[in-house]
Amino acid sequence: MDSFIDRLEQGIARCGTPVVVGIDPHLQMLPENILPASSAQSVPGCAEWDIRRLALALQSFCRGVLDVVSGLVAAVKFQLAFFEQIGPAGVSVLTDLVQTAHRGGLLVILDGKRGDIGSTALAYAQGMLGSGDASPWGGDALTVNPYLGDDALEPFVQTARERHAGIFVLVKTSNPGGRLFQDLVAEGRPIYRHVAALVEDLASRHLGKCGYGDIGGVVGATYREQLAELREVMPHTWFLVPGYGSQGARAADVAPAFDARGRGAIINNSRALIFAYRRREYDRFGAARWQEAVEAATRDMIAEIRAETPAGRIAPE
Repeated sequence: MDSFIDRLEQGIARCGTPVVVGIDPHLQMLPENILPASSAQSVPGCAEWDIRRLALALQSFCRGVLDVVSGLVAAVKFQLAFFEQIGPAGVSVLTDLVQTAHRGGLLVILDGKRGDIGSTALAYAQGMLGSGDASPWGGDALTVNPYLGDDALEPFVQTARERHAGIFVLVKTSNPGGRLFQDLVAEGRPIYRHVAALVEDLASRHLGKCGYGDIGGVVGATYREQLAELREVMPHTWFLVPGYGSQGARAADVAPAFDARGRGAIINNSRALIFAYRRREYDRFGAARWQEAVEAATRDMIAEIRAETPAGRIAPE
């Protein structure tokens, strides 16, 4: 099997876009024909039959998203919290969706931001990393929190390499509060630069044919200057870039994430795509035609990224 990063690069080349569809299924935002608003109640108050109903709604909605985006993009990113919030039933649904995504030719990024030390980190890594029969969760890649240090990252790095998977380490996140710690200066440079140096070192030790490593970095689109700065000092690190869409970033903001060939980054968009029917630009579709809104919004984002960033140099195969 090819390395994760080479499979990702090949998928991007096949689709002609670095767009990743984030699947963050907020219960309160699901279309009425999937889950009536009266049923999207607080989970702690749900009876057992309500939990089953919520699980079926998540499954139906997310399968509908996958049906639309398969063939348009190379990968999807599942935010684990929206499945874990309804307990084992949600986790069972996620497992089904990962398999569905793989059958549709999509790579799967599990967004759990896991992080711990020693045997606990190894348990997370072995449970989540590796597609097919390689792991119970079946993730091609996993987001990882580096706060506990390099020894806490090592089990994820080693497992990813053994199973042809990847990880994306939080470097500079898109949320406003991220600067509280990430921008603190230590030994003459901000904390995020120390993390960046570690991630770049890990990435450069095991390069794919595309010239990038299987160890990637999460770098938010909402800090354009830092995005450009990090692209320069992390030449072997593929970026997962959140913040596009609902958090305010547009194509011009993510342009610095790419190398001169238009490679080196994937751009995630979640709510603005999967709940596009709620946006003014797509309200012509209405809740009943929500899948058409997802497709229209995804195609529009693909066109915008192609027109306004170096990723426009990627020609669909």
